[in-house]
Amino acid sequence: MNPFDLQRDAFGRWGLVMPDGTRHFPATALRAYPVSAPNEGIAMMDADGHEIYWIDALAQLDEPLRSQVVQALNEREFLPEILQLTAVSSFATPSTWSVMTNRGATQFLLKGEEDIRRLTGTVLLINDANGVQFMIRDLAAMDKHSRKLLDRFL
Repeated sequence: MNPFDLQRDAFGRWGLVMPDGTRHFPATALRAYPVSAPNEGIAMMDADGHEIYWIDALAQLDEPLRSQVVQALNEREFLPEILQLTAVSSFATPSTWSVMTNRGATQFLLKGEEDIRRLTGTVLLINDANGVQFMIRDLAAMDKHSRKLLDRFL
């Protein structure tokens, strides 16, 4: 049995329903560690920002509920993952980067090399000129061309 149920209200907002029938509308799913452990530590929050339920790991939930929680997280978060660098306009900054992300192809302006932060040995966080953050989850897993372009900035 699932520890709770997620439902949408008439406005399309997520709500949490406990087994005893207690309802929390709206409810928001938040990752505690979105970069280092995206599938662990998820809090279900009420409209006032109070934690309703803590999920240690998504794997603990049965499939229909797990998919709903992931959908609720994805609707709230925007952290595109760069899968490939296709082109860089210049090796001096500012430069325009053309990339393929998990959300499709895009371009962004990198103002300075300081906008590339190494979080771990293989995880990078890149801020574009508009404040959008892009993540490279595994630098070592990227193709040779992408790593060669990135090496000019690291």
